[in-house]
Amino acid sequence: MILSVSRRSDIPAFYTEWFFNRLKEGYLLVRNPINYHQLSRVTLTPDVIDCIVFWTKNPSNILDKLDLLKDYNYYFQITINPYDNQIERNVARKKHIIESFKKLSNLIGKKRTIWRYDPIILTDKINIDYHRKYFAILAAKLKTYTERCIISFVDMYKKTERNMISLNAVTLQEKDILELGKTLSLIASSYGLKIETCSELVDLSYVGIGHAKCIDDKLISDIIGENIDVQKDKNQRDVCGCVESIDIGAYNTCKHGCLYCYANYSDPTVNNNIIKHDPNSPMLIGNIESDDKITDRKMLSYRNNQLTLL
Repeated sequence: MILSVSRRSDIPAFYTEWFFNRLKEGYLLVRNPINYHQLSRVTLTPDVIDCIVFWTKNPSNILDKLDLLKDYNYYFQITINPYDNQIERNVARKKHIIESFKKLSNLIGKKRTIWRYDPIILTDKINIDYHRKYFAILAAKLKTYTERCIISFVDMYKKTERNMISLNAVTLQEKDILELGKTLSLIASSYGLKIETCSELVDLSYVGIGHAKCIDDKLISDIIGENIDVQKDKNQRDVCGCVESIDIGAYNTCKHGCLYCYANYSDPTVNNNIIKHDPNSPMLIGNIESDDKITDRKMLSYRNNQLTLL
């Protein structure tokens, strides 16, 4: 099984104590985001977990804990954007994150340290020239420490529109995506970086940008030294290339407070959930309640394709 840590929250930045407590215990519980009292028990032993995919905007808190992952295969996706604290309200200074990115790459290798530049937004102050300038600056700093950059363009969900209303955000047109794609592709190529898109309908292959698999079976096979047999994740959008994984995060729990975030609905909800966090709980937020129903998750190791109910 592939573990996603996490699309829903930045566990490496904010919840590392909880995560490593769960690895030590060998299991965790995940609430169904649609059915609150339905919980899955997820086994975390190395014989079942083929790979862990970490998503973060700041890997600093995990750098001195990598030895606790010695029995696991893993890689990191680290988002570094050119936005200030008016947009990414609680994200650490970019200089600090870049230094942590470099340290991580030196420890685990640049193949397993992927740069994400996403989502790309346009506002009355952030235009294509802005992205051209700052993408080049970041690419120059990271070129020695990664092989790959994944980009995406903001999806204007209703909650995203509401959160970004103060920014005077501009709805991206196809011509904007094409121009930005060509611009960023040329820059990435000049620094020897492979660039791909995440969950984008627009075909940018003619400017050298392919479609990414953020949960990437080919990369995982390369990391573990074995072929794996895993299907596309049917729980993701059709345009998403990711293969199957179990996400262990929870919505409305990320403290970064980015205005474009689709995983947080409101600041009061996030603050309320943070109060409920217990690093010793089997789940990220709160504890087991009387009405909860716990079901053991069927765990599949894609290395040997044997299904085990644990």
